[in-house]
Order: sequence, then structure tokens, then C-alpha cells
Amino acid sequence: MPTIRAAVPADLSAIGRLGAMLVRLHHEMDAARFIAATAQTAEGYAGFLGTQLEEPDALVMVAERAGVVVGYSYAGMEGQDWMTLRGPAGVIHDLVVDAAVRNAGTGRALLEATIAELERRGAPRVVLSTAARNEAAQRLFARAGFRPTMVELTRERGALTDRS
Repeated sequence: MPTIRAAVPADLSAIGRLGAMLVRLHHEMDAARFIAATAQTAEGYAGFLGTQLEEPDALVMVAERAGVVVGYSYAGMEGQDWMTLRGPAGVIHDLVVDAAVRNAGTGRALLEATIAELERRGAPRVVLSTAARNEAAQRLFARAGFRPTMVELTRERGALTDRS
């Protein structure tokens, strides 16, 4: 089983690499909806998540196997949100595991540890979203007790309509 712990600055390079992998994966699923990775994506991800390490309402955790970071989660505590009609919650923004170690329990362990920490901080609920085509993630989240509550729909400019 992996070791799950709070991220530290020394983890940021690995987190950046995994963040860039997450961007590429989403872009491959739906290039019109998700941004493409660039040569700067890993560095940008690492830089941004580095700023979150000391934020009191943020949570960055890593999964380690044999001393190597193979996954991370990024979450935060949020108050009432009128835009999403949601009360206070822990929000999981990212949960990613290196493809080389998927289906070995790392994602589930990282998810459970992230949920436990958000609940320890007082989250009355935990919410997250996932790409519509990411069926493996949806199965993981369903097994962990998540249920669908919102559906994002995207329309590109110039899209044909049923009146066209």
C-alpha cells in the first residue's frame, strides 16, 4: 500500500509532472473543452500548488510508493457557494495517480485520506467533479460513496442546434 502524507516543497516537481499528465489526459478526452498541456504546464502546476501548501483552507496530499511520489490530491475547505447552490463543503479539485501504478489501490487510499482530512477539518460534505468520459474515476468515486448531483454541459461557439 502507498504512504499518504501532506505534500512538502520537495514534492512539487513530481506534483507538477502529475498535474501536466492530468491536463493531457483531460485534453485527450475532449480537446474542445479542456486546455492542452504546454512545455510550461508542469512548472506552472508545481508553482501554483506550491502556493497552496501553506494556505489554511487548502490541502495538498501525496501518495508515495518506495519513496517515489506517484499521486497527489488537491482539495480545499469552502464556505457557502451561491453560484453552485451549495453549502459549506470540502472540495476535491484534483486527484491523480501515475498511470504506471493505477488499479493497485493508490487512488482509493489517496481519496480516503483526503476525505478523512477534509472531514477532520469540519467538512459536512465533500464534492468533486470528473470528466464525463473518465469512467474509471467515476467508478472509484461511486465506490467511495459519491453520487451524481450536477452535470456540466458545454456548447462551443457556432455549434449546430436542432433548429439548424
